[in-house]
Amino acid sequence: MVAERPNLFDFRTAHAARMRANRIAGDRFLDQAAIEGLTDRLAAVTRRFEHGLWIGETLPRMMEPHAGQWKVADFDEREILGAGEAQFDLVVSLYSLQSINDLPGALVQIRRALKPDGLFLATLFGGATLSELRQSFAFAESESLGGISPHIAPFADVRDMGALLQRGGFALPVADVERLRVRYSDLASLVRDLRAHGQSNALAARRKFFLGRRTLETLSAYYAAHHGSDGKLDATFETLYLTGWAPHPNQQQPLKPGSAKSRLSDALGAVERKL
Repeated sequence: MVAERPNLFDFRTAHAARMRANRIAGDRFLDQAAIEGLTDRLAAVTRRFEHGLWIGETLPRMMEPHAGQWKVADFDEREILGAGEAQFDLVVSLYSLQSINDLPGALVQIRRALKPDGLFLATLFGGATLSELRQSFAFAESESLGGISPHIAPFADVRDMGALLQRGGFALPVADVERLRVRYSDLASLVRDLRAHGQSNALAARRKFFLGRRTLETLSAYYAAHHGSDGKLDATFETLYLTGWAPHPNQQQPLKPGSAKSRLSDALGAVERKL
């Protein structure tokens, strides 16, 4: 019997972080920038979507014009979407897949919720997100505690996401990335922004106690020395945009290997040499 893989994220902790963010009602500039990126990509699609599914809690007002009718749903603690099959021609997710343990399984559920030729758009944080804070935590805990514990979740790599969309059954998968660098006056300001976005540590294996003073002082000093200048601290945020379509016979299809009728070297004006 194969042992069940332990969860990477704790659902209740992630949910509590989102509820606290709603109460804080802070400046969610990352969400706003990502919503603008999603609407830009939708504006480039010439078709009209009638039935849209928003995966999350509240449909942003900017998204409303992009579908005739919207339904709002989210994954439950068992990571079941419960949206039915072939019900929607548009599904959109704004970071709502960030704390999903079985991302391939979630993508399969989303693809099943789409009608044939339906569009899926989503944002996730990319691999370089909070790289400065990750390095600082690792150094500070190694110096003060003799080991490290998980504080920053592993983020997706843009090079892997196209293959993951294909694995989920999507056609014409595309994954692209936008990077934002934010400057903070101190570490506390960065932590406040993460809480305001509902992005506190929700890892199942996280330590359940506060960091000691020595660790915090070492972390702050390392961060300032290696990722700061002019009295400011740099923080990197990467947003991955995922696009995929539910398969349909009328979609464009890749050519079979060896079926090309012209050479790439002719198009490039280059000389072709055999190895």
